[in-house]
Amino acid sequence: MAIATTSMQRGPMTLRDWGQLLLLGAIWGGSFFFARIAVAEMHPLVLVLFRVAIAAIALQLYLAIRGPSFRLAFPHAGLFFLLALANNVVPFSLIFAGQTALGAGVASVLNATTPFWTLILANALTSDEKLSWNKLAGIGLGIAGTAVMIGPGLLAGLGGPVWAKFALIGASLSYAVALMIARRFKGVPSPVIATGQLTASTIIMIPVVLFTYGPAGLFSASPPVWTAVLALALLSTAFAYILYFNLVASAGATNASLVTLIVPASAILLGLLFLGERLALFEFCGMALIAFGLVTIDGRLFGRR
Repeated sequence: MAIATTSMQRGPMTLRDWGQLLLLGAIWGGSFFFARIAVAEMHPLVLVLFRVAIAAIALQLYLAIRGPSFRLAFPHAGLFFLLALANNVVPFSLIFAGQTALGAGVASVLNATTPFWTLILANALTSDEKLSWNKLAGIGLGIAGTAVMIGPGLLAGLGGPVWAKFALIGASLSYAVALMIARRFKGVPSPVIATGQLTASTIIMIPVVLFTYGPAGLFSASPPVWTAVLALALLSTAFAYILYFNLVASAGATNASLVTLIVPASAILLGLLFLGERLALFEFCGMALIAFGLVTIDGRLFGRR
């Protein structure tokens, strides 16, 4: 059954949409790095709990101070738990489990397949986000650019365990499903959606972790790991999800999923800016392919010609 949508076709993304997309890609580019540090000492499910719980507390405080009221989430409680499973509990668990065996670069490449799954689901389940030549070609170029950027430096690591790669692909599929669910929150402010799904995720994860591991040793990680957890929860989750749901509301699910094409590029650029790393020629070529792919998806340049 198709998801209820408006009949209006999505137009090209605005400059504001592109700005939010690039900022979100930069923030989520760091999430794979933070997670790689944290899973060295924390079990993936425990890390999921701390990530969603800390982010939920931060956003509840944000709503209490700035508004709007969290009561707006109450009529959609069931949908929030569904979104929590598809957008947090399942993909976070799969990504963190996969990152115990795969590096951040490989994980981000596999995560970049999300737009393909989103296009397929959007075409099948919605009336206003259909397949088009420019979207297919642009996403193909974006994934090719991601592979060019990351691939040459990761050839030795591509032989990682198959289960870990399938875990990352499963997370991408779950994110695509979540984007379809997120469309259902018509008229709900973005901070309320972000807070609602993270609160529901926390409610789900508390009994899961306590039943599986018990309370002993949950807070025994080292200070560097806790720093990574806080960055993951506050920056790459709480703040990032406000941007994410705002982008879904303004640009559509398919366009919002393009952020996964930017994440690997942002991770490398962050290394260039803050760690003194140098970009190789193949990395410049990969970023050029990603940029051309995004221009192709946007469509305005070709429409003018």
